[in-house]
Amino acid sequence: MSSIHSQPPQGDWVTRWQQVARRIRVPLGFATAALYLFELWRHTPQPATVALSLALVVPGLALRGYAAGYVKKNRELTQTGPYAHTRNPLYLGSILIAFGFALALRSWPVMLVLTLFFAVIYVPVIASEERFLRATFPDFDAYCKRVPRLLPRLTAAADAGSEKGNDAQKGRFAFDLYRRHREYNALVGAVLLYLSLLFLRPAVEAILHRLP
Repeated sequence: MSSIHSQPPQGDWVTRWQQVARRIRVPLGFATAALYLFELWRHTPQPATVALSLALVVPGLALRGYAAGYVKKNRELTQTGPYAHTRNPLYLGSILIAFGFALALRSWPVMLVLTLFFAVIYVPVIASEERFLRATFPDFDAYCKRVPRLLPRLTAAADAGSEKGNDAQKGRFAFDLYRRHREYNALVGAVLLYLSLLFLRPAVEAILHRLP
């Protein structure tokens, strides 16, 4: 499912939840970052758990990158590639990455805050996007019956649109789309977070040790 902005009818639960989410998204993001730094200072990252976190972070990055090379926001209903397994591969990838770093920290508070963050922010966003896609693409309901919202199916669902004589380029990964969506920023961010896990605390402790 593409990441888009839609305008649901005023007064329904989606609108109200989105209004709340917009107000608390930035403060909640800063709170999560502050908690991450606090937990990083409180817990010395262990090589074993940092390595184990790669089992979530690497697939999350791969899934986001793979999905970014398929999705054409607002132009077509993407049903191929990772979108044949889950309707929200970008969000699923983000969840894997976030909880991977929580695992690296061995921090239950960070995991709980991340769960709250995704529930508050992603639930109304997904509901709003589904409403837009249902109103824009006639085959969205049929797509929903074949492909789950988040947890992926093991086998790829058939793309009903492939039987309608679409051009040969439809449904293929395009690196240009990956670059256009700037998905490489997720990789850069993950590298910086791992560097913070490995070197931030020792660097700060070294600086504090040199202070008079």
